[in-house]
Amino acid sequence: MGNITYHVENHVATLTLQSPPANALSTSLLEALSAKLDDIEKDGTVKAILLKGEGKFFSAGADIKEFTSLQNESDYTNLSQKGQELFNRVENFHVPIIAAIHGAALGGGLELAMACHIRYAAKDAKFGLPELNLGIIPGFAGTQRLPAYVGAAKAYEMMLSSCSISGEEAEQEGLVNKSFEEDEMFQAAEKLAGTIAQKSGPTIRQVMELVSYTRNPQFKEGSLAEAKAFGVAFGTEDAKEGIQAFMEKRKPNFKD
Repeated sequence: MGNITYHVENHVATLTLQSPPANALSTSLLEALSAKLDDIEKDGTVKAILLKGEGKFFSAGADIKEFTSLQNESDYTNLSQKGQELFNRVENFHVPIIAAIHGAALGGGLELAMACHIRYAAKDAKFGLPELNLGIIPGFAGTQRLPAYVGAAKAYEMMLSSCSISGEEAEQEGLVNKSFEEDEMFQAAEKLAGTIAQKSGPTIRQVMELVSYTRNPQFKEGSLAEAKAFGVAFGTEDAKEGIQAFMEKRKPNFKD
């Protein structure tokens, strides 16, 4: 289960992920995010959105336990495509979304953060796509967005090693805009949202629309290929072993 609180003040909407202890991106949490975007569209007065996580993490990833309830390759491909559609909506939203990241943004959590327009991070936050540790691959367009921010070589290193980088290194690599001490980071993100909210609504929307034209035209094709590969990966014995090992908190014993 998961929920998202929604608060609007001075044309800034603050959305807070609430799914303790790690704000795992369950289906219910993703549905809540979609519903909050609907609310913002209906409101019509919001000029900036601040997205953050409650507790110790921004989001430590997808809800792995939920994966075990799916039955076949098609189910996993559909799950991937639905997540991609939501994160595409985030990326193409007419209101700028600022991710304020503390603790960790891993797996699906990083994929969500990468879909946001601006990222501020705590210096000691952890960023990574560790899916290969479980015998699977990123499924919410992580293989497509990460290289766009850090370059192909760094993206290969992060995904193939499953190692994370700090918020400070994420700033150096171009994955986040700025990194701060954690308490300063939230203040800075709120200040930026307030600054944006003072601008003209129509000009904000124009900038949001125009910058979207710079997206790589192969992004859609690559994301579709990722969704299909995500489904295939879950059909392997290595995926079953990896997920079981994760649930049992042990190191996986991959056969292939």
